[in-house]
Amino acid sequence: MCLRQRLAAIVLLSIVPLTQAASLEWRRYTIPATGLSVDVPISLFEEDKGATEETLGRHLFTKDYRANLTIQSFPNPDNVSPAAFLEKMRPPADIQYRRVTPKFFAVSSVLDGHTWYNRCNRAKGFMNCVLINYPAAEERQWDAIVTRISLSLAK
Repeated sequence: MCLRQRLAAIVLLSIVPLTQAASLEWRRYTIPATGLSVDVPISLFEEDKGATEETLGRHLFTKDYRANLTIQSFPNPDNVSPAAFLEKMRPPADIQYRRVTPKFFAVSSVLDGHTWYNRCNRAKGFMNCVLINYPAAEERQWDAIVTRISLSLAK
């Protein structure tokens, strides 16, 4: 492959995430009892594997099972802060990205060839969360999708 072809391929790959995210079919998933509401690319996460265990939520997978999205509400009756809630979850020490505010936390890292991203928003009596896992080698292609899901997570 010549240099011009490589550059064209790099430019094309850098545009794909925005095009892919924009061309997906999105729907709003809600859990009225907890206030959770989030945009979900249903044309990407086509496999619904049912309710989450011991929490309100769903496990969704891509058709080829290379990526998954878990949406769930954790009881937080003491209304602990996102920082305290994150600490109770015992996150791995090697987190590559961490942002914690009084309203939410977002953490991300790579494990066994997959990037995982977890965001939880503090709501009255709950922590409303999304957890996304996808191949680390495809991180650029997932950036726009993960960003939209994360930023659309309401209470």
